[in-house]
Amino acid sequence: MKQHEADHIQMSIPAKPEYVGVVRLTVSGVANRLGFSYDDIEDMKIAVAEACTNVVDHAYQEGGTMNVSFYLYPDRMEIVVADRGQSFDVDNLRDRLGPVDSTKPVGDLKEGGLGLFLINTLMDKVEINDESGVVLMMTKFLQGDEVEHNVSGVSSAQPEQ
Repeated sequence: MKQHEADHIQMSIPAKPEYVGVVRLTVSGVANRLGFSYDDIEDMKIAVAEACTNVVDHAYQEGGTMNVSFYLYPDRMEIVVADRGQSFDVDNLRDRLGPVDSTKPVGDLKEGGLGLFLINTLMDKVEINDESGVVLMMTKFLQGDEVEHNVSGVSSAQPEQ
């Protein structure tokens, strides 16, 4: 089977709130081109906006840049949001927040840190590297009939007897 090379789109934008919408629009256009469903596109827009807002709010004390990259594959889209600002301790954040109790009212949830929880919920795979700034990689896979199957003669179905 032929290995597919990813198309790569990269944006470097000021880490300012007014540019988060530009990234959301880009996600929408690119995901639509790949054939993602409306619901998946909305999930990706929310996750990416949350990641960008985290950069705007936490990465830099004064002016900085965020880099947003899109890697487009036949079966998925990988989105990377990176900054060179202040890092944070991911494990410390997880320990401080603890598991989310879905039986509690939203008003009783601890404030702060829910952006990463939301991103994890909306995306299929999330990876964080916080060694030099923060690099957040989010993956969304095309689901079911959204994926074009180009492999002939291969089936996961059991043969009829």
